[in-house]
Amino acid sequence: MSARRDHGQRKRIEDMLRALHLPGMRAAYEECLGTAARASLGCEAFLCMLLERETEAREARRIERLAVQSRLPSEKTFATFDRRRLPPGTARIVETMSDGSFLDRCENVLVFGNPGSGKTHLVCAIAEEQVRKGRSVLFMTSSLLVQHLLAAKRDLALAGALKKLARYEALVIDDIGYVQHSRDEMEVLFTLLAERYERGSVLLTSNLPFSQWDRIFKDPMVTAAAIDRLVHHSIVVELNLQSYRMAAAQKARKAGSDKPEPPKETKE
Repeated sequence: MSARRDHGQRKRIEDMLRALHLPGMRAAYEECLGTAARASLGCEAFLCMLLERETEAREARRIERLAVQSRLPSEKTFATFDRRRLPPGTARIVETMSDGSFLDRCENVLVFGNPGSGKTHLVCAIAEEQVRKGRSVLFMTSSLLVQHLLAAKRDLALAGALKKLARYEALVIDDIGYVQHSRDEMEVLFTLLAERYERGSVLLTSNLPFSQWDRIFKDPMVTAAAIDRLVHHSIVVELNLQSYRMAAAQKARKAGSDKPEPPKETKE
């Protein structure tokens, strides 16, 4: 009778955990119950254990949602980034960003370098690291972002679009200046940068130095104003490195040239 009563009670507890949307506690209930029995834990310790498991499960689900919402390329993480290519000074700068305090200060991260130097990979790895810490991030190419903002402006919905983007603690804008845009497109991009000034971080990559940004914003005064807002609270990283694609190709060619030639066939 007691075993039957215990079974019924456990079934009721499981149903209530399901109804209350506590999947972490429901999944860990039997395991925690066994642990509590073996360690002779009291009711409060058992409840604390269950709540910890639910909290961990919720945090894991939240980070998973943030990762999906971020639109970050899944392959561009520090696990696949060769930090040995970074100069010591740059490596130290990158290391200081790991705790995410630059987001608390609404600092921007501006990464410059030649095509193929790893700019996009680096900013995505930095951003992905923050997502795993529970911070909200959104990745967009500059071209896609300005088209999104321009469409919102045409629909008289630019304010709403900017408000949605403001919800993200970090906005990753990739390859600004790589594709030349019209004046209208650059005006909406400037509006975004002005709106985020001292309110949220921008992680930006560019193959153009500031001296050539008039090619992006078309107007000297707008160019100066955009640079001023970005640089005021910023971490600047310069990747003056050889293209990793070219380095990989050279390595592959070298590996091929080092192989011994197969013996030539001789006719008897």
